[in-house]
Amino acid sequence: FGTSWLSQRLPALFEAHPELSVQLILTEETLDLGMREADVAIRFGSPTQADIIRRPLMQVCMRLYASKDYIAEWGAPKDAAELIERRFISFSPDAPQPEESRVWVASKFSSERTSHLTMNSYFGVLKAAIAGLGIAALPDYVTRGYPELVNVLPEDTSPEFTVFFCYPVELRRSQRVLAFRD
Repeated sequence: FGTSWLSQRLPALFEAHPELSVQLILTEETLDLGMREADVAIRFGSPTQADIIRRPLMQVCMRLYASKDYIAEWGAPKDAAELIERRFISFSPDAPQPEESRVWVASKFSSERTSHLTMNSYFGVLKAAIAGLGIAALPDYVTRGYPELVNVLPEDTSPEFTVFFCYPVELRRSQRVLAFRD
């Protein structure tokens, strides 16, 4: 998320606040905001930590994508049965992620499928899809700006889930946190 969505929004932040210093920690780990492992966090799904301010940032759903080159060579799957015959690229269903995403991705795994590629990075899944390695399960925000990707089986999407901007209650008046939030 930090690589593919947030970093594109930082120029506006630094234009408005050129003196601000930001250290992005791009990790799948859940940092403890109460223990000040970070000042703010972006969380997929509802945060469970106490004393955290949660602001909905956006709605996300997972979709299936393949590159135009992949489709030219292999064709787009017409249904779930054809999808099983293709290499499936995804975030590991065992990795921490929103329940809606995990269940949807897990539903794509089958004992009939012979080829999988799983990663712990959506950016890696994106790059594998662009390289034509197979059909990738990706959050819709990741694929914006990549016209070489096609949403295959557009009716097959995960349920939507909310992405939250979070920060500790004690930082609710922090001007730097408010500037970053805004």
